[in-house]
Amino acid sequence: MDEAASLPHGPPMNILPPTPAGLESLYSLCRKIYPDQVNPLQVTALLKYWLGGPDPLDYISMYANPGIPQENIPPHWHYIRIKKYYFAVLVYQTSTEMVESMTFQVLKVCLVLDFELTFRLKREPEETAPPTWPATLMQSLAKYVFHSGNTLCSGDHVSWHCALDNSESRIQHMLMTTDLQLKTAHTPFGSVDFIQIVGICAEELKAAQQWNGAGILNMITRIPSAGGPWHLTDMRRGESIFELDLNAHEEVDRGFELEGSNLSGVSARCSWAEQDPSRIEISHLKDKTDEHNEDMRLSQFQHSLQGNRGVLESAELLHVKKLEGVHLIFNLEAGSLLPLAIRGRVRHGRHFTFKSVLGETAITLVAHSVTGILVDSENPFVAQGSWLQVLIPDDLAQDMAVTFQVLASPEALSLPKTFSWPDRKLSITIVADKV
Repeated sequence: MDEAASLPHGPPMNILPPTPAGLESLYSLCRKIYPDQVNPLQVTALLKYWLGGPDPLDYISMYANPGIPQENIPPHWHYIRIKKYYFAVLVYQTSTEMVESMTFQVLKVCLVLDFELTFRLKREPEETAPPTWPATLMQSLAKYVFHSGNTLCSGDHVSWHCALDNSESRIQHMLMTTDLQLKTAHTPFGSVDFIQIVGICAEELKAAQQWNGAGILNMITRIPSAGGPWHLTDMRRGESIFELDLNAHEEVDRGFELEGSNLSGVSARCSWAEQDPSRIEISHLKDKTDEHNEDMRLSQFQHSLQGNRGVLESAELLHVKKLEGVHLIFNLEAGSLLPLAIRGRVRHGRHFTFKSVLGETAITLVAHSVTGILVDSENPFVAQGSWLQVLIPDDLAQDMAVTFQVLASPEALSLPKTFSWPDRKLSITIVADKV
């Protein structure tokens, strides 16, 4: 008897499931931009994150973009992240014990990672294939976003403190902008923003912190060799926008004085304590997670108000305590932002928050005009759980602006350095980055 004849007959099995609708929306958008690259080179996680793998990004596609030479947009590599798993799992969820056990984790990914990352790297003439190090960079950012709950928005900055490709390059930090070709995709599961990583140097990072990221991005747009209108990253760029445009410093200073700073807070190594400021004991800022946080190199990741909302809402249930005096402690990197916090925020009637990378501790410096605050003239220090608010009156802000000028040259400081205002019952100590 023919063995094949004994097998049941029926329609052929579709071994591969259809592409989920949400994922197909993103792929369609990429195909419109790159119709001749239907199968781009991809970097993928061997073990998916929702199955216990270490990398949150499932797929990073790498396209060769020809650029637009007549518009000063050179050829470059375009890296686009695709989160296949969070669309696929929602569609193909089954009742198996394994999927049930990972449902919560997958839903958490959906809530946190509501955007896609992209990166444009200038293509060198000798390159025939895209470098893969940008994929590692994007994975590192995704891990931070997933674990911290912070999102990335256009204008945000990330201080990295080493060359993005681990070379000797000056490009050691990042700004975030909207990818001008991809922008926002609309899928059956909601809108997805495409946020592009832009490599910048230390001088540009400092200017973005002082003023705002959008202003620096606009300046980069006008300078082709700094990135141009599509904000390309050139790891061989040796000059900052301030060396390429002699009027750049004046533009940043003018924007800062007129508008203040858009930076409302940073993640930092900081702590606070209620105590007599005349009796100072330097607290340690390290714990078991410190080495991990240093490896992430995200000690100044910008917090939007939306990103801080979860901390504030959880704190509302905690006891509110009025304090007689406080001692604030910052590492040098965070402390170097105190001039910005005072001159660029408080003196413009705004607030500035330092959120500890080591826990739930937060310190917010506020002006009188900020609404919804817990502090007032009679009670300038109020703690709500581990979140401390410090009122900075106008006259104190003026004094601090002058006092903190020494922080403009942090390398010249002898640490630890303490600033005290005994009549205000306030002390601030700056300690070394590694204590």
